[in-house]
Amino acid sequence: MFKGLLIEKDNEDYSVRLTELADEQLPEGDVTVRISHSTINYKDALAITGKGPIVRCFPMVPGIDFVGVVEQSNHRDFVPGDSVILNGWGAGESHWGGLAQKARVHGDWLIPLPANISPRNAMALGTAGFTAMLCILAILRHGLKPEDGAIAVTGATGGVGSVAILVLSKLGYKVTALTGKLTETDYLLNLGATEIIDRSTLGPNKPLLKERWAGVIDVLGGNTLANLCASTKYRGIVTACGLAESMELPATVAPFIFRGITLVGIDSVRCSKAHRLEAWARLSESIDMHKLKDLITEIKPEDAPHYCKLLIDGVFKGRIVVNMDMRVQKI
Repeated sequence: MFKGLLIEKDNEDYSVRLTELADEQLPEGDVTVRISHSTINYKDALAITGKGPIVRCFPMVPGIDFVGVVEQSNHRDFVPGDSVILNGWGAGESHWGGLAQKARVHGDWLIPLPANISPRNAMALGTAGFTAMLCILAILRHGLKPEDGAIAVTGATGGVGSVAILVLSKLGYKVTALTGKLTETDYLLNLGATEIIDRSTLGPNKPLLKERWAGVIDVLGGNTLANLCASTKYRGIVTACGLAESMELPATVAPFIFRGITLVGIDSVRCSKAHRLEAWARLSESIDMHKLKDLITEIKPEDAPHYCKLLIDGVFKGRIVVNMDMRVQKI
């Protein structure tokens, strides 16, 4: 037996509880992992609170991320004792996820835990950090250099935004943090942001606005993304990885035709193993682990619903690490 969070739905009754589960209940897969840590992303918060249609089947163990040690394996790449990470692949949505002490998954979904990242730090990064790194890799492949101009980052106090600022600043880029929480200016400056802008001041939704940044990492979508495209410099790049504001994009083709900007969609759920390995390798090299530690709030799994509500309400900053051994490390 092992403990895990379980989401159940009976007609309109949507519930989540910490409960005892049996190995026999685990879904199909060729690798069984003993999980040490998971994390809470915005998608997890939507799933656990029931505020978004994330869960595809019930009952469901939520959690789109986990790190742990292989217990059993019929997969060619993994043997018992290997430390592994999972991000995405439908975990916590259509396949039991990481907010439990065990998971059984398909080995093709796993990658090795980099030797220089602890399990706790790996989940402090989680899908948010992984996604931020995928955005940064797209910016680097585009050829954007620090001297080309600032990178705008939306949702700056959230998981993706916080990690993106940490990494970009370490790589030498000037970062403009766009936020609705100007009270967190000191937090953003400490991460490495060089400029803080209230995102509500981006301006009216016009086909073209004044050129302001060479690149963008956007987690919001909607009018914010449209305005960011309209204000990106000539031959700049905009990476879109979220829809916290809206799935809509009320934009025109003007920025793409008259300024030749590139809009790149970032997928962290089904991207290739090669891209996953590259992103995690770059994270292990590029992240300031001391600053990352300052972002962490470590919780027990039974506390997850409370922190999910804080995420949904937009009153939490940084990263949540869930210690599946039920022991919270004191900072």
